[in-house]
Amino acid sequence: MNCALRVRETRMARGASLLLLAVLGLTACSPGGKPAAGTGSAGGAPADEGPRVVMSDDLVHLEYRVLGRGEPAVLLVHGWCGNAEYWRAQIDDLKSRYTVVALDLAGHGASGSNRTDWSIANYAADVATVARQIPNTHLVLVGQSMGADVALAAVPRIGPRVIGVIAVDALRSVGMPPLSTAEIEAKVEPFRADFVGATRALVTEQLFEKGADPLLVQKVAYDMSLRSPAVAIPTLARLLSFDLATVVPSVHVPVYAINSDLLPTDGDRIRKSLPGFTLDVLPHSGHFLMLEAPERFNPLLTRDIDALAARAGH
Repeated sequence: MNCALRVRETRMARGASLLLLAVLGLTACSPGGKPAAGTGSAGGAPADEGPRVVMSDDLVHLEYRVLGRGEPAVLLVHGWCGNAEYWRAQIDDLKSRYTVVALDLAGHGASGSNRTDWSIANYAADVATVARQIPNTHLVLVGQSMGADVALAAVPRIGPRVIGVIAVDALRSVGMPPLSTAEIEAKVEPFRADFVGATRALVTEQLFEKGADPLLVQKVAYDMSLRSPAVAIPTLARLLSFDLATVVPSVHVPVYAINSDLLPTDGDRIRKSLPGFTLDVLPHSGHFLMLEAPERFNPLLTRDIDALAARAGH
């Protein structure tokens, strides 16, 4: 789960940018190890069979949809307090070319919330569980904000079928020191005190550029603020404490990013940890650039997916 104000290079400012990066930053059932019957593949998948459900490793039901057909399969992973609907402006473009899998992580959207450990590792296991239901030869993981961290952590769990990761307004903290326990607590406390107010303030004051569509800003702010605090707050705490350095060494596929210009992205620093890192910055956009500017975002996304597919021989 990744502020229109430019931040100074101080420890406090670094922490603020990390909070931004972090925060934003569905009928066939199968028990987890084998593809569900009728799932889309390169040959003849239906456009959309409706909701599908699979059980996670810790017995939470995960809801997802499979749309379109073709290689590779593109798994869309939403951010903190989001759900699969946050990719609605991409679905039509993507499903005409690839198999598209839009999932709700545990505790989000239509998926179950009977979990006590809201760690990035468990969310990554959710993605891997859904990936096992998809018979495509190759997978591209696309994650927005927190979803990008989850996608990176899922790569070694899924294995060689993953041919690349595309991060959306995320990964700016790669190569930076993690936050201290005190810094994390200071950032989480406002959400514990007033989850609705703190979430709406975060969205309206930090996650959109000035002049953004006020109706979209309000919709996202209200949508995110109505998520379950029992899920959102521990997820935020675990996200802020998640050190990307623990998973980056296990990622041996190209990683692309499409970031907004709300905050600078130090591509040179990120490449020291992810040599295959490729960056695009979408000007005049905010944290939810896939919702704000799909006419500019979607061509970049499909170009990156095509580049990864070409590398894999498609």
